[in-house]
Amino acid sequence: MNPERKFLVLLAPVISEKSTLVQQHNQYVFRVARDATKAEIKAAVQELFHVQVTGVQTCNYDGKEKRMGRFVGRRSAWKKAYVCLAAESSIDFGVA
Repeated sequence: MNPERKFLVLLAPVISEKSTLVQQHNQYVFRVARDATKAEIKAAVQELFHVQVTGVQTCNYDGKEKRMGRFVGRRSAWKKAYVCLAAESSIDFGVA
């Protein structure tokens, strides 16, 4: 993987009620680039957080259509990745 690419693959962690529930099963949720592959996501998480990744699942989301009066706009589409870590690995985001 290109050294700069690993910083472009992972955009942000997803902090939600569901993502905190899946952390009990050693899975973490990230918002990723739409063109990122599972292999790129796995390599980026392993390099940036120094953990062992056992699996990656991805979900593509279409942007929703939103109205503001008579004007119609569209939110952008995005991609989410569920990253499963090995039993001895964990990620601390430091959210207070």
